Amino acid sequence: MEVNLIFKIAAIGIIVSVLNTVLVRSGREDQAMLTTLAGVIVVLMMLMPEISDLFSTVKSLFNL
Repeated sequence: MEVNLIFKIAAIGIIVSVLNTVLVRSGREDQAMLTTLAGVIVVLMMLMPEISDLFSTVKSLFNL
């Protein structure tokens, strides 16, 4: 896994947490929840290739 990927995930986490705080303080809890959910989905989409590589490595390791 690359260090750039870790920094991107951390940046998304910081941005989402700031947006969540701003939206909750302004009384928009529903939009804050949707923003958090969108951040989680974006991070999962970024991790999909890494998870796929992990499964293929495990598969080749155990000759499955």
